[in-house]
Amino acid sequence: MDGIQPNGDPPMRILSAIDGSRRSLSYDNEGKPVAFKKEPFGRRIAPLMDVFLPVGYPQSVTPDYTPYQIYDSLQAFSSTIAGLLSSRAVLQGFGVGDSSSSATAAVLLTVLQESTGRLATILFAHRCGQAIQPECKFYRFLADIVNDGALFLDILAPALPPYPKVLALCGAGVLRALCGVSGGAAKAELSAHFAKNGNLAELNAKDGSQETVISLLGMLAGSLFLHLVHSKEAVMAWMIVLVSTHLWTNYQAVRSVQMRTLNRQRLCIVVDHYQATGYILSPDEVAAKEKIMTWVSPNIKFAKRFPVPGEISTSDLKKSKGFGYVITSHNGHKTIWMKQVQGPERPNAMQAWIEAYSGQRWRYESHHWASLSTFGWDLKTNAVETSPSTRLILAPAKIE
Repeated sequence: MDGIQPNGDPPMRILSAIDGSRRSLSYDNEGKPVAFKKEPFGRRIAPLMDVFLPVGYPQSVTPDYTPYQIYDSLQAFSSTIAGLLSSRAVLQGFGVGDSSSSATAAVLLTVLQESTGRLATILFAHRCGQAIQPECKFYRFLADIVNDGALFLDILAPALPPYPKVLALCGAGVLRALCGVSGGAAKAELSAHFAKNGNLAELNAKDGSQETVISLLGMLAGSLFLHLVHSKEAVMAWMIVLVSTHLWTNYQAVRSVQMRTLNRQRLCIVVDHYQATGYILSPDEVAAKEKIMTWVSPNIKFAKRFPVPGEISTSDLKKSKGFGYVITSHNGHKTIWMKQVQGPERPNAMQAWIEAYSGQRWRYESHHWASLSTFGWDLKTNAVETSPSTRLILAPAKIE
């Protein structure tokens, strides 16, 4: 019989197809396209949204991507306007419009500002580079705080005498450099968190498109501000409003992020709640409790130097047998000495922090680690060590 396959099953035909913009096209029995299915307005503007959102959105990103991008766009808009007001002040500080100022002095001042900023970039990257990944929410918000500080220094510079003006402009350059390192590195970590389907490069590209549009809108609005706002009092008043809006929206953006890595604060929140209730919190529950700038770390640190004789006792080494770390205590301060271990990858640093913080040992074979993984926590990323730590290599003692 025609149309029957050798195995007796009826032949297959194309019923409909869905493209990358989520539009659906139906086909008749002969395989000819019939018509696009009628879609709601939100689906009809999908091709336009595809220009700015990752392919497959929202399934291709984490749930916290949308609220973060909304607040991030709002903060970028207000920051662009404030940046235009400060740029005018910077040009005035360089002597634009002042007949007594020379172009050479303005160039030298620019060179001095750029040089101090680049030196600050190198120093900050060296001192805090490793801490940005585990504490990306803190450093993302810190970046905007120091950037707003730079804007205020730019605004104040024209009203200052010559030498304080130079210090203010160089200070603004340093703060802006810190913003570049802190914000750029933290943003890279956040992008890696949002990407779900190996679409990190596309997500960054689309984020750049979003920022371009927001910046254009901000410049249009900022041009109106430049035309209408001239007096020092009005400029300062609007700067306070714009900076306040900028910081509030950026704080809300960072608060909306639900990181899956366990840094020191998130690990303490999980352990405290587990000890009180016996329940493991999920990343979104921890995000609701997490503090951005005001969390105070307990008196626990990872060793960054060589141990001195007698600092690590024999009993400390004995208690650490079978574990990838040694914990010492002195005057209420605990120090974690990580071991140089071989073998399967284990969350040694997290285990060490939990024991130093709570006094409990979560063994590798216990249910705690399986529960953390079940609730969506990333146990492969070490987000507890925020700087290079000393590693101990142990060997049996020689008996004479």
